Amino acid sequence: MRFLKFFLWSCLTIFCGLLLSLSGAYLYLSPNLPSVDSLRSIQLQIPLRIYSNDDKLIAEYGEMRRNPIAFTDIPEDFIAALLAAEDDNFANHYGVEVSSLMRAATQILKSGHIQTGGSTITMQVAKNYFLTSERSFSRKINEILLALQIERELSKDEILELYVNKIYLGNRAYGIEAAAHVYYGKSIRELNLAQMAMIAGLPKAPSAFNPLANPQRAKERRDWILGRMYRLGRIDEARYQQALAELVDASYHGSSPELDAPYIAEMARAELVGRFGSAAYTDGFRVRTTVTSDRQIAANEALALGLIEYDQRHGYRGPEGHMSTTDRAAWLKELGNYRGQGNLAPAVVSAVSNDAIKALLRDGSEHSVSWDSMKWARPHINTNSLGPQPKAPSDVVKPGDVIRVQAVGEEFRFAQVPQAQGALVSLDPHDGSIEALSGGFSFGQSNYNRAIQAKRQPGSSFKPFIYSAALDAGYTPATLVNDSPIVFIEQGQDRIWRPKNDNNTFLGPIRLREALYKSRNLVSIRLLQTLGIPHTLEYIKRFGFKSEDLPPNLSLALGTATLTPMEIATGWTAFANGGYKIEPYLIERIEDRDGKVIFTANPARVPERTAASAETPDEGEAAAVSYAQNDTALIDHSAPDAERRYAEQIIDERTAYIMTSMLQDVIKRGTGRKALSMGRGDLAGKTGTTNESKDSWFSGYNADMVTTVWAGFDQPQSLGRREYGGTVALPIWMKYMSAVLDGAPEHAPAEPEGILTLRIDPRTGRAAAPGTPDAYFEVFRSEDSPPSMDGEMTPGSVLPDSPLPESEAAPMDLF
Repeated sequence: MRFLKFFLWSCLTIFCGLLLSLSGAYLYLSPNLPSVDSLRSIQLQIPLRIYSNDDKLIAEYGEMRRNPIAFTDIPEDFIAALLAAEDDNFANHYGVEVSSLMRAATQILKSGHIQTGGSTITMQVAKNYFLTSERSFSRKINEILLALQIERELSKDEILELYVNKIYLGNRAYGIEAAAHVYYGKSIRELNLAQMAMIAGLPKAPSAFNPLANPQRAKERRDWILGRMYRLGRIDEARYQQALAELVDASYHGSSPELDAPYIAEMARAELVGRFGSAAYTDGFRVRTTVTSDRQIAANEALALGLIEYDQRHGYRGPEGHMSTTDRAAWLKELGNYRGQGNLAPAVVSAVSNDAIKALLRDGSEHSVSWDSMKWARPHINTNSLGPQPKAPSDVVKPGDVIRVQAVGEEFRFAQVPQAQGALVSLDPHDGSIEALSGGFSFGQSNYNRAIQAKRQPGSSFKPFIYSAALDAGYTPATLVNDSPIVFIEQGQDRIWRPKNDNNTFLGPIRLREALYKSRNLVSIRLLQTLGIPHTLEYIKRFGFKSEDLPPNLSLALGTATLTPMEIATGWTAFANGGYKIEPYLIERIEDRDGKVIFTANPARVPERTAASAETPDEGEAAAVSYAQNDTALIDHSAPDAERRYAEQIIDERTAYIMTSMLQDVIKRGTGRKALSMGRGDLAGKTGTTNESKDSWFSGYNADMVTTVWAGFDQPQSLGRREYGGTVALPIWMKYMSAVLDGAPEHAPAEPEGILTLRIDPRTGRAAAPGTPDAYFEVFRSEDSPPSMDGEMTPGSVLPDSPLPESEAAPMDLF
């Protein structure tokens, strides 16, 4: 009896000691425990996702890849698999499983160190949301106390939802929905039983049981979970055997974009970070841009192909490297050091024959490259000189050379990465939405966005702004201006400027229309001199250009301003939309993590377009982002009473119409004649080439779209003696516009009121008398109609030599 009493008192003492210890620990730790209520409103990290206007994923930014899922959307099979793997008594315990804790304690006593934590799913929720991964007794006690609180305040369904959305499952995947997409490219709801069991096996050790890194061990874990499900009665034997027979079919499905638009993605990312800071990467914003996938694809292809064609005209610069070894494994390892550039893949020449070569790619595949695709590869000497024409593949490459190949359908062609760069910007002239944009040949080659960052001289593509100023000042397309030599002498200095036309010829008195489509430099200079530099600068700034980018001298007439392709395209929209100033924007809509639209666009629109549409902004329109003035701040127009904004009219709509008519002649008769092959009558545009052909431009439009293309070297140098806007930039513009306008009806700007059409004598620029040879019809503003041959003027008409704002040009002498 004495022994029994001693034993009972000892047990009671131990129990009371444990109770007192636990009570003391609770009293000591409980004041520092976080509130479980915060779990109801906790914000999981969700990456920033950027989409095209037609909902194609462009890019995803964020450290954690996560797609939260509601409990009601979790398949029952997955819940069964997860509980079988992690906590089969989850439905019955109150947050802590005593037997599991005792098992963990026994392991500590036997081994001397922690092996398993004995944690339930509720305890793991407590650790994942509130605690660190430190292995200590104080953290474990905190975990237990928090688990008990969580079970008191949350339902089992809520606990499971928190768990499956938080856990790390390898390969940057957080949560089961993200893991399903990473390993299988599907939603968790689309997986079969074996695949769900594979995902359920990952929480224990995401690296050890990863089906990509260790498929055999992952399969063993999967099969163990399936066996547990069968023994627990969650699945029948038929489903168990069927799932066991499934092969491990996991493969990496990264967040690869559906649309290749990295320059667009970077512009949008920068805007979101500027607005929301680092929260842009974690708060689950979903951004819809204005670009459409078909137009962006066309822009990418047109720019890349145009730069490759230019590059191949100037010869082959040799292999990017050479591998002296013949070991294919060494070749493949070395190829891993070469990055893909656009659609040009690195390859090693594995064999050379008389009519083809064999090229080994990084994926281990080997392809034949025909001799026909190599005939362009004359040795490059310099920009203007090439070596002899190769007669066989062996004249171009040898085995072991590192080259580039371009996949075109089933065929692989010989290529090289272009050194010249380019940019393409396409805008809707009625509201400024960016339809497509490419800032270079390859974002991987350079993330420098030339479309919005490269300030270059536009050359003759700037002349329309000078001509527009002249038309608004009373000139007409029929006005005669002297295309003759001119020299400017700087007073008190020995400096002399003798501007000339590109072909060093002079045509004498020439109509303004003809001077534009023939791009006569001296006519532009005389216009600017007569209009006056201060007056013209003020006029041109209406188009959105900054004073510091416009030289205050006569060289402005030759396009010596420094402007980006985006700024040029923005200025040109006024000719396409009837004289209104718009500002480009990219962000059309921003949604928060719950799908609520938090920003909507309210761009200034051309009135005709706005009047024809709904009176209130569409719910799906988004925050406007202006790049025309380098204003990258996101504009909040989410207020329900936000009013539609109208664009400012900056030039007479009749001037815009006449400019379009004159620019259409650039394509019909002038430097843009190649575009006639497109078979459209609604296109207008202008080439531009700077001194020594360092910059090549083409800007053009119809009533629906304005597109500007620039090509040149990042470090300015000549494109070549015979390279101009019409040979480099124009073909790129044509490829893009042909693709996006394919099947679309012709749509030229409508003729406004106040336009007069008269027959004109081309030799005098005056109204033609009956029977005048070569007379043609010309368009005028009604108040600017020309005098008749007898000198009688119609009301409001202006003579070609009418006085205009006084010039401040330097003295000049005529030859």
